[in-house]
This record gives sequence, structure tokens and C-alpha cells, in this order.
Amino acid sequence: MIELIATVVITVSSVMLFGYWFRYTCLLMLSAKTARDYAADVAYANKLGFTEVQAQLQQAASPDLDRLRAALDRDYRVVRQLLKYMPQAGEGQSALETQMLAINYRLMGTWYQVSRHFSGAAAARALNEMSLVVAHFANLMGEQAACGAAA
Repeated sequence: MIELIATVVITVSSVMLFGYWFRYTCLLMLSAKTARDYAADVAYANKLGFTEVQAQLQQAASPDLDRLRAALDRDYRVVRQLLKYMPQAGEGQSALETQMLAINYRLMGTWYQVSRHFSGAAAARALNEMSLVVAHFANLMGEQAACGAAA
């Protein structure tokens, strides 16, 4: 019986530590700044709305969160599709980091769906993080395009 309890405690602790590590790593990647930020240029060139979503989330008035979520999902699909066709830069982001942020986007989308029923603030924070993921991918796309143009 003691062995079972110890196994359960170790397993639960390991899962919790993995979750903490995953969240911390994703937030660290999203907070990293590059020498030049291409996100706004990519947003303008591809008619992406994540910059407006970020601006509306910063306002004090309560925005239409479902409409903002739909705009972010559209931008995410566009940026991910465009990234597939970009030449890979030698110094670019690793595939693991890209997949981690893609998983984080989906997790935040799920958290938004859950939290919007009981906390508008938590739902807005989830949308803000989702917009940071889209901005990160847009910046990555701009960096890869700049490296491809320079080569």
C-alpha cells in the first residue's frame, strides 16, 4: 500500500512539474525579444488582426471575446500555413519550440473555452497569450523572409 501511494505521489508530482516547466518555457519563448520585430510588418502585409486584438484586450471596456477569438484563430491558421512555405533559416527557431508554442496555443484556446463561462478576465488573459503566440509566429515568418531575401 505504501508503494502504491508513493508511486501515485511521484507520478502526480512529475506531471505537475512537467506542466510548470512547459508553461514557463512557453512564456519565456514568448517574452524573448529579437533584434528587429517583424510582427507588425507581417500583420500589415497579410491583413492579420492580432495587433487590433491586443489593443482591444488592453482597453478597459469589455470587448467581444468570441469575436476576438475567431480573429486570432484565423490569423493563427494563416501564419502557420505561410510558415510551411517559408525557407528555413539556419538560425531559425527549432521545430520543438514551434510545436511547443502550437500546443500552447491550443491549450490556451481550451482554457479560454472553459474560463469564459466563469471569468472574463481569465478568458481575456488566455486570448492575450494566444495573440502573443500569433505575433511570435508572425515575427518568425518575417525573420525567415528577411534571411531568405538576404541570401
